[in-house]
Amino acid sequence: MRWSAGWYGTAGSSRRPAGGRAVPGLDNTWTCQWPAARISAVGDERTALVVIGECGADDAQLQGALPVVRARDWRALTRWPGSYLVVARSGETVAVIGDLAGQHPVYYRTDAAGTWWSTAASALAALDGAPVDGIALASRLAFGQSDVLAGRSLFRDVQRVPGGHLLLLGPGGTVVERYEPVSCPRVDLREQAPVVRAALAEAVAARIEDRPVSADLAGLDSTTLACLAAQRVPVAAVTFADERLRDDDLTFAARTAATVPGLTHHTVPGAVGTVYYAGLEDSSQLPLTDAPNAYVVTASIKRAVLDTVAENTPGPGVHFTGAAGDAVLSAPSSYLADLLRERRHRRALQHALAHARLRHTSAFDVLARARPASKVDLAGAWQQTAAELRGPARDWMPQAQRPLAWTPLLASADWMTHGARLMLAAAVDEAASTLTEAPARLAEWSDWQDLARVGADTAGWRALALAGHGIELAAPFLDNEVIRSCLAVPADERGAPGAYKPLLDAAFAGSRALPGFALARTTKGGFNALAYAGLRAGGPFLRDLLGPASHLAALGLVTEQPVADALARAAAGQPTAQGALHLVVAAEVWLRQHAAAPAWWEEVGDRVAVA
Repeated sequence: MRWSAGWYGTAGSSRRPAGGRAVPGLDNTWTCQWPAARISAVGDERTALVVIGECGADDAQLQGALPVVRARDWRALTRWPGSYLVVARSGETVAVIGDLAGQHPVYYRTDAAGTWWSTAASALAALDGAPVDGIALASRLAFGQSDVLAGRSLFRDVQRVPGGHLLLLGPGGTVVERYEPVSCPRVDLREQAPVVRAALAEAVAARIEDRPVSADLAGLDSTTLACLAAQRVPVAAVTFADERLRDDDLTFAARTAATVPGLTHHTVPGAVGTVYYAGLEDSSQLPLTDAPNAYVVTASIKRAVLDTVAENTPGPGVHFTGAAGDAVLSAPSSYLADLLRERRHRRALQHALAHARLRHTSAFDVLARARPASKVDLAGAWQQTAAELRGPARDWMPQAQRPLAWTPLLASADWMTHGARLMLAAAVDEAASTLTEAPARLAEWSDWQDLARVGADTAGWRALALAGHGIELAAPFLDNEVIRSCLAVPADERGAPGAYKPLLDAAFAGSRALPGFALARTTKGGFNALAYAGLRAGGPFLRDLLGPASHLAALGLVTEQPVADALARAAAGQPTAQGALHLVVAAEVWLRQHAAAPAWWEEVGDRVAVA
């Protein structure tokens, strides 16, 4: 697993990351498993700047940013294309800055001697064997939102730097400071479209070096990236085309590849084993990750795609994925609650009528579902959620049939013991009482939580690609500047019904990058058939995995009967809590891997230099 770590204190440390490589220009800072080509460092006696990851800035640009470091304009250091961690030193102050989507998260723990920081919470927990924080894990499973208990990692005594914040280390102590505004500036879609196009083009270009390039070619998001890459280099484009899917991804992919020079198309056929939950019997075959991620559930499918890439490229290269395109280019209908809150009733009604036509329901029902969330702010919503947790577990129904909420309870919350629900409720109440910075709009909150979830999951997919094939995964929609450029467009414009991803259409319509028929597409493929096939085939194994002997059961985070009921519905071909099952399976696999993780640290004969 790739990770970085550092120590800042009044005394040295007798430990360092096992197999770690010292970072030039910064005392007591190491990287693990990162290739030297992904580490750039510049500086002088009083100033240093290091970027770790895929960064589009060259050495001259980094050198030119040293005055920015001295001025402590930290946010400016996050505006290059790519996905990377920044560590900057100005005098005795060190700033550790992760990315907005959480692909490079930052954690820390402090004692009287100083502060350890790392991009791996697991590593910091291993310093003294700190156990998993059951309440923090319960929060992730119950809500799927990482910023509800924002400062808590998945381990006790290890703190998390929330999204949009940085860690500041200095003689005066350790401080977590916000660098990204709570709310994005609002810009009209048409005005912002060229900015989005430029940000995406730069994000793609930043990954293209002297190495093979491949890309998913499926939905509109991945198609956009594949076509942008093909403007620069030949691209091996791959489409997963299992006949059980019954979508039109393959039809559009073949037509696109025939139209766009530079794209060579390869089809990935499905097989008996390319279903959800396949191959989980031996978790040691999956790469270790710092947090649960959804791609353990679809690992067999991803491996089939990567196998095809490896067979059709001359060696390990970079593979583009459209992950997070939905999160930044469109918006869920939760923005209707914001329109009601802001008394924009005419626009709310217009959009509700259009959403109602798409869902074959009434505008009254659409607005009724949005109205409760329009009458409460984030802190108030958390208090309501805590009260709901104290009540009895609910019977399952599809999430789309429940009222919109800032932090909706997922079905997995109803699978927990009553004691676990009560402890989580107390933590959520405390979070509500101490909340100081919160977005005023539900859509803004939801956007950032979705991005954090996709970012963490994509880190798991990246680990899978590296471990099995040595392939670098590129997810440009998760780049800081792509996120900023897209989320500057209000949610009611990005998610307006009647048009499919209007922001992408406005950004690329009339350009040579994408064929017009691709932009005109209004359909999206789905994997429901493979999810249900996996649930049916793996039902007995999953019941055992999540049974009374599971790690989750020991923490009170699953109980046997609700899981069995959900699996029985799947076996009968009935709708079931797919998302909740994905979450708990990924969490259980992660807990088992964590229990068998190798050593994170090694002792050193001489104490390392003082920070």
